[in-house]
Amino acid sequence: LGLQVHPTPGGPGWSRQGLSTLCWAIGSISGAMREDDEKRFLVHVIKDLLGLCEITRGKDNKAVIASNIMYVVGQYPRFLRAHWKFLKTVVNKLFEFMHETHPGVQDMACETFLKICQRCKIQFVKHQPQEQAPFIDQLLLGSSTVTDIASTIRDLEAHQVNMFYEAVGYIVASETVAEKRDSIISELFKLPNSRWNEIIAHAMQDPNLLQNQDTMRNIAKILQINVRVATSLGQPYIAQLASIYERMLQVYKMYSEAISAAVTANPLTAKTSGVRLMRAVKRETLRLIETTVEKSEEMHRIVEHFVPPLVEYVLTDYQNNHPDTRDPEVLSLFAAIIHKAGDVITEQVPRVLGAVFECTLAMITTNMEDFPEHRINFFNLLKEINHSCFRALFLIPGDVFKVLIDSIVWAIKHRERNIADTGLTILLEMLRNLDGLQDVANQFYLQFLLSLTHDIFTVLTDKEHEPGFKLQCAILQHLVSRVEGGVPSAPLFNPAEHPGITTNQQFMRHKLLSMLQEGFSDRMTQNQLQEFVTALFDPSKGDVLAFQTVVRDFLVQIKEYNCDQWTESTLSLQLEAQQKEAERKQAELARMNTVPGLMPVMQREEVDM
Repeated sequence: LGLQVHPTPGGPGWSRQGLSTLCWAIGSISGAMREDDEKRFLVHVIKDLLGLCEITRGKDNKAVIASNIMYVVGQYPRFLRAHWKFLKTVVNKLFEFMHETHPGVQDMACETFLKICQRCKIQFVKHQPQEQAPFIDQLLLGSSTVTDIASTIRDLEAHQVNMFYEAVGYIVASETVAEKRDSIISELFKLPNSRWNEIIAHAMQDPNLLQNQDTMRNIAKILQINVRVATSLGQPYIAQLASIYERMLQVYKMYSEAISAAVTANPLTAKTSGVRLMRAVKRETLRLIETTVEKSEEMHRIVEHFVPPLVEYVLTDYQNNHPDTRDPEVLSLFAAIIHKAGDVITEQVPRVLGAVFECTLAMITTNMEDFPEHRINFFNLLKEINHSCFRALFLIPGDVFKVLIDSIVWAIKHRERNIADTGLTILLEMLRNLDGLQDVANQFYLQFLLSLTHDIFTVLTDKEHEPGFKLQCAILQHLVSRVEGGVPSAPLFNPAEHPGITTNQQFMRHKLLSMLQEGFSDRMTQNQLQEFVTALFDPSKGDVLAFQTVVRDFLVQIKEYNCDQWTESTLSLQLEAQQKEAERKQAELARMNTVPGLMPVMQREEVDM
């Protein structure tokens, strides 16, 4: 430390980077020493850094040193928790830095304050000795030694204000007395809520005010503050959400209708600043609700009081909107709600599916490129429904359920690995969930067993879907084992059309052999295919690894003699790659020919003398 402290800043031996590296190293050994040794060490370091700051000339150098002091201090929460006066002094100094306009200082102050609040939050709600009130009370109301929130954040930018409110949220969350915590939350949101109420009051008199871009920015900023506090505060935040919820959804719907009308009239308006701001408000609204759900510990209350208006405003709006204006966050929001609520929300799932299923499916199945976020979020929603409230899938009409299975199969065949894996995961979990429902399982396998078996073999023998091999094998093994176990109990075949076949087990072997002969008779003999089918149904191959080995050996055999199992798209990609490599070599050869002596001797063409 002395090597960096003693030289005059800006003179020989002084280095900002060297000082920052040294302070980072000092911060990285926090907790490595005994508490009394750590105290002596930290006091010595801070004294040296403060002394360095006093003799420093130039605002840039002072800013670097101040940032390093605050970084080091923030890395030693054990020391801060044990020395309240020093902690308070540090925080007040950070509040001063929040008014400093030198580049980077305000960001440093807010980041350090956030880090300290995460690690020392309990100290701020305690009534410390020789203090007139807990620090949080002084911060909310102001005192002779602590500035209030309004004054502290006066010079901060929007993202810094968000960080400040998140930090205070961690403090409030550490208050254990519920009544006091609720009063603190009310006081904390006094400033944002007053702005919100003012905007709503003016909008009720003149709705066109909400089309003003400054109004949109202010609404987005207020919602961002709420999101950050919901993140740090957790479950207690729900009281604040309840106070703005209804009006917030009304604003959401109004902006959504305006966006849809504008884009329907002229698709180019989607890129205008006004539409972007309205979409930003919508995104922040959905993010706020999703964050609250993720942090909530009272899902019965969420489902009873918050979901019905959400379905009324958000889902209806999503269903009726122009496809280009539908927000993928709607799907992720309901996936989060279903994941957290579980069986509690089962009765409402059919309505959710009714609103988003067909319209989203029409968007994402046109091709495999458009609406990637909708595609991922849609299948994540299906995954959560299947995992958290499986019973809801049998409350929807039969034709809708068939389309749902078709959509899962479409996902399995998708070129994007994450979507294909999600489809495989959904299907495997669905099959496992059916194991405890005999009547439903019988009906399901009667309708879908043969088609699903064919679809699984389609992706198993497709080079593009090789990464999903283990999940594909697990699904195939599950289907085979259920047939062997007598599911479905009703026959899968018409006895008149298949004389000599009396059981589903016989029929399934016959069907698999016929299917494989149709696709691979040019690569494997009938005896080889017969051996493979027999091995699939062999009880000794019931182990997962043994079953995978059987399937892997089959894939090796069909690829040993022929490469036609590659799809046309994969083959075209291979040919394209080969062509690019040839062009690259040709360009390299041309470059070498232009420079005398660059061409290797063995590659030079002989010249007739």
